[in-house]
Amino acid sequence: MSSKEIGRLALPNGRSLSRMAYGVWRLSEAQDSSVNANLARIDACLAQGITTFDHADIYGDYSCEELFGQAIKARPSLKDKIEIVTKTDIMLLSGKWPDTRVKHYDTSLAHVTASVDRSLSRIGVDVIDLLLIHRPDPLMDAQALGACLDGMIDSGKLRGVGVSNFMPWDVDLLQSCMKHKLQTNQIELSLLSTAPFTNGQIAHAQQHRMPVMAWSPLGGGRLHSQAHTAGTAAARLAPKLAKLALASGTDTTAVAMAWLMHHPVGVLPVMGSNQLERIQRFADAARVPMDRQTWFELYEMANGHEVP
Repeated sequence: MSSKEIGRLALPNGRSLSRMAYGVWRLSEAQDSSVNANLARIDACLAQGITTFDHADIYGDYSCEELFGQAIKARPSLKDKIEIVTKTDIMLLSGKWPDTRVKHYDTSLAHVTASVDRSLSRIGVDVIDLLLIHRPDPLMDAQALGACLDGMIDSGKLRGVGVSNFMPWDVDLLQSCMKHKLQTNQIELSLLSTAPFTNGQIAHAQQHRMPVMAWSPLGGGRLHSQAHTAGTAAARLAPKLAKLALASGTDTTAVAMAWLMHHPVGVLPVMGSNQLERIQRFADAARVPMDRQTWFELYEMANGHEVP
């Protein structure tokens, strides 16, 4: 597979996402967030086969969906070339919501329905390919939420539903109240966040043939940073990542992504950057050879000890 052919990842409902997603959560922080600049970012993704764009209603203090939507409005033909993932249920302390007294989660029918309608309007699309419940809600009424989500799929507002940051029991609870299958669990997963390999999240996803979306796949940028604190996992990993990058003619970002994508569950990294030069190299991960022993060498360095 060439660096320009990142490939696809099948979902349980028969649809698919690109093998990586572009995360827009920092779009409002870009030095240039104009329509033309955002179109250039989108085009750089599409040139590599990256067609999936990961949103949430709250990103950029509720502004990133609209910034992206302005680019879609300027070039409506993009709607037929991309998949939109967005999230709901977190309520931030924000001037946009002056009645909100405390950050909280809201999975009520009224909030989720209104949130979906706002996302459709802000992004400027007729259907959301994948809606994720952003965080487990301690006050979630699973039966009411499940019926709400099923209804929005049946009505054509959503093509599918997934979750984010859910533990296996949270997934099972919501799934037990839905007729449509949940499509993914988006979790924090990287060489610096390996707990999902042992806490049940990855095993549960594989059991249910549900691919995993990985947020913060570079450990908040620490895996491609040039400066590392001595004794940290990032410092232990840096020499090996650099060696593998040199051997494959790529960079440490590509190696870290190849490590994630090697897992049989089907890990879809959500990549975030406003720098066009970095975006243009996302698909280099497809050029990095990764075998079982190399995977475990990196896993051992990440954890600071060999496997039992």
